[in-house]
Amino acid sequence: MSSAHDVSPDVIDAAAGLTAGGALHAARRFRQTVVDATQASHDALLFEPVEGLSPADRLRVAVRCCEAAGAGTLATHYRRLLDEPARAAETASPALGAMREWAATLTLEPRRGDRAALLALKAAGLGDAAIVALAQLVAFLSYQTRVVAGLRALAQPRAAVAGSADEASRTAAASTVAPAAGAAAIIRINGFTNETLDWRSWLLPVQVDAATPLQLAVLDESHAQARSSDYYLTLVHQPTMLRHRSTAYNAIMYAPGGLPRAERELGALVVSVTNGCVYCTSVHAQRYAQLARRTDTVEQVFTDPATAGSTPREQAIARLARAVTLRPQSLGAVDLEPLRAQGLGDQDLIDLLQAVAIFGWANRLMHNLGEPVPKA
Repeated sequence: MSSAHDVSPDVIDAAAGLTAGGALHAARRFRQTVVDATQASHDALLFEPVEGLSPADRLRVAVRCCEAAGAGTLATHYRRLLDEPARAAETASPALGAMREWAATLTLEPRRGDRAALLALKAAGLGDAAIVALAQLVAFLSYQTRVVAGLRALAQPRAAVAGSADEASRTAAASTVAPAAGAAAIIRINGFTNETLDWRSWLLPVQVDAATPLQLAVLDESHAQARSSDYYLTLVHQPTMLRHRSTAYNAIMYAPGGLPRAERELGALVVSVTNGCVYCTSVHAQRYAQLARRTDTVEQVFTDPATAGSTPREQAIARLARAVTLRPQSLGAVDLEPLRAQGLGDQDLIDLLQAVAIFGWANRLMHNLGEPVPKA
């Protein structure tokens, strides 16, 4: 997307200190689609017209989220945009206090999202389309802050970690574990399951027969079953925002090459359990089991994601996924070294970081705009 509001250089590159010609700048562009869709998301989420939600109020929310997350460089970026004369003069909405409180809660404690919190936004005067735009913004900022934090950790000199050069650990991988018996069995542990669930929106989804041509096109681009999904029909209240989000998500989770897909799914699964998102957990428990052809690690993640993993490589993936989810601003080279010891290079690590970060985005939408329900 190109607009008068486009920011150059790329916001994540600038916040992470990446420069053209550098190794990490190039490694990030192994997924050029992700780079482009991430920047396009930034621009649309801040500046796409939304009734009842001005760009200035969105920037005020962005500053609050980044300050709460300890993402100082990004907070400065959003303050700079807010201080531009055209926006600094905009009067804040009476609903800004409710928006900022909701946004800070989602930033720090996504498990606390519930229908009452969403209805408080409606009581403050926001319509469904504005709430979707606000939720997308807050969820995107969770993703953005974690990608930046991970890239900054990658840029640090490698850390010396005891045992990091152990050859047996380096070569161990999930694919070396024999498939577990009963791979299709239903698992229910600690409130999580690998059963197929439905999802019910707390907002009014767009009706397909009333959708605009753009909304229909974006639904079809996003997912094969999007026209029958409450989730996508809710997000398509803001079709341009959904388009860029779906493009980034699909490229991060499904594009060929780089980190094996099963390991991206393992990162997604650990994040979803850590954030308490029952629906995302069920979907990605299934996908991991299908790709890895076993469920032992799924059971371990459901039981305790902090200790999960059937191999040293899986354990290292789970530990990093937890660290990125729970303490992104304290990430450092020491957190990445166990994965480097397993043979992951910069491109693989960026793949994992982006998979983990995109589920900070996905969980905050799924868990805060609706609820899982039994499959009909």
